[in-house]
Amino acid sequence: MIKKSFLVSTSLLAFSLVANVASASADQWYFHVKNSSNSTIKKLLVGEPNKTWGFFDIGSGIAPGRNTKIVWDSSTDNQSCKQWIKAVFADDSESESSYIDFCKNLDDPIVFY
Repeated sequence: MIKKSFLVSTSLLAFSLVANVASASADQWYFHVKNSSNSTIKKLLVGEPNKTWGFFDIGSGIAPGRNTKIVWDSSTDNQSCKQWIKAVFADDSESESSYIDFCKNLDDPIVFY
């Protein structure tokens, strides 16, 4: 009887942990970037209107032709959904800034040329 009770409790705990992990990842804000240029994107700069630019850590960059999912850090949870975004390329040129609502169309990529 104790073994059966332990197994049921362990199973419920494991299911609860999986459910919590699934709900935590569902709460993450993200967006997709597509690099349609001929140069690697080295930085993504984002900023609220009239604020300084922040940046995402995109590792070694986003190669030409690649799509990448970017996840917002939880420290940005109190920021506005509407922000400016621009890319900085390997040759230090910058894309035009675009004003994006990051709370809508999360799966439609932002395309940089």
